[in-house]
Amino acid sequence: MPNDSTASKTPNEAWHIYIVKCCDGSYYTGITTDLERRIDEHNNSPLGARYTRSRRPVTLHYHESSRNRSEALKRELAIKKLPRKKKHALKCHVVITEPA
Repeated sequence: MPNDSTASKTPNEAWHIYIVKCCDGSYYTGITTDLERRIDEHNNSPLGARYTRSRRPVTLHYHESSRNRSEALKRELAIKKLPRKKKHALKCHVVITEPA
């Protein structure tokens, strides 16, 4: 589960699903409302995920946007289930999903 303090976020704020590549070549997938801050946390702060703290530095490999947290969580789970080759094949771009 993402370590993101987002209880006070507005419902219309965009959510970002992201994959970072760790220095050991592994991938980490998460969600956030502030992508730049979250990447900085993964690299420089104890607020970064435990997984990435021992694999610094991380670099942004892929990201897409979603209009709400629910859709972002569903997409995060789908990406986490992808095999490594498919994660590697994802290209960094922005996709905004429409609410159902």
